[in-house]
Amino acid sequence: MRPHQSRVHSRFSDVLHFDMPIQQRFTALVEDRPGDGWQALFERCWSGYRDWYLRSGVFERPSYLDCRRALRQYMPELVPTWERLVELAGSGDVEARVLSLWCPPAYIAGCSQGIWIDPTHQQGPALLRNYDYSPALLEGNWLATRWCDHQILAMGDCLWGALDGMNEAGLAASLSFGGRSQAGKGFGIPLVVRYLLEVSSTVEEACDVLKRVPVHMSYTITLLDAAGHWATVFVGPDIATYVTRRRAISNFQHQVDWPQHAKATCAVERLAAMQQVVERPGTLSEAAAALLQPPLFQTSYRRGYGTLYSAMYQPANRSAELFWQDQSWQQSLLAPLPGERDIVFPNGPAHP
Repeated sequence: MRPHQSRVHSRFSDVLHFDMPIQQRFTALVEDRPGDGWQALFERCWSGYRDWYLRSGVFERPSYLDCRRALRQYMPELVPTWERLVELAGSGDVEARVLSLWCPPAYIAGCSQGIWIDPTHQQGPALLRNYDYSPALLEGNWLATRWCDHQILAMGDCLWGALDGMNEAGLAASLSFGGRSQAGKGFGIPLVVRYLLEVSSTVEEACDVLKRVPVHMSYTITLLDAAGHWATVFVGPDIATYVTRRRAISNFQHQVDWPQHAKATCAVERLAAMQQVVERPGTLSEAAAALLQPPLFQTSYRRGYGTLYSAMYQPANRSAELFWQDQSWQQSLLAPLPGERDIVFPNGPAHP
């Protein structure tokens, strides 16, 4: 059983019945410091995360002391927030270890992302991304927080990590799976993305973070800052961090290393399509609309490869937008607002 398949049946209580519409509620939670809002999120998701984390047994995971030591060594700025979250979670040993995201179980997602640059130079660049995964495994929480130095708006994962987001300095970041199933000693990537948004203001600073913080699986991080600088960064547990100037990425790095995964997720086709999106003349609206068309837009939701949301981050004006086939949700990072959106996903095939 592949890592993502085992996680489908263990994280959240939702079951994807073939005769039911696929729905997801997205929520914007505005809470500067961890409090009642985050605690409610934890209580809703905890049983699934506990099952996922302990699926190989409690002794297969790092100890509390190992987790605390790793956070203090690599992400000391996050330790006070981690301690507060552990307190809100009940101060349990397993809760603390899960929240550290140090050497978690393996997990795999899809995703396409790219940097759009206005060919007329009238508009600042934008980070565009599609997040492809199983609806049953999406938290769906857009978290507006001020835990360290920066106001941050990020799509949450693993209770306090980030799939993509932007901080008030104008640094935007997005993650995608790097196309190799090897796991090693390091942090789960959502916490690494959260951390770089908390402590970095520029692409250069974010790259420095990615060079020194170990990750437990292969991922690609796309970065864009307010000055218009960008980078695409390859990270992994057994490779040196590699900074590139690529403007488009799907789910492999230098080459396709896992052909079965690439075929199942149309990774090669999606990369070609995203390259066209970011390189051809046209408006930002036209580029965003292309994310809602195949092959970038995927509908294999019951196999874990459906597009759950598209996102656009514009650092120049600190704006963020989530969008779907039939609606969009815009936010200003400088004044984020709470809210909800209910999304019904198109019924795609269960098999390719």
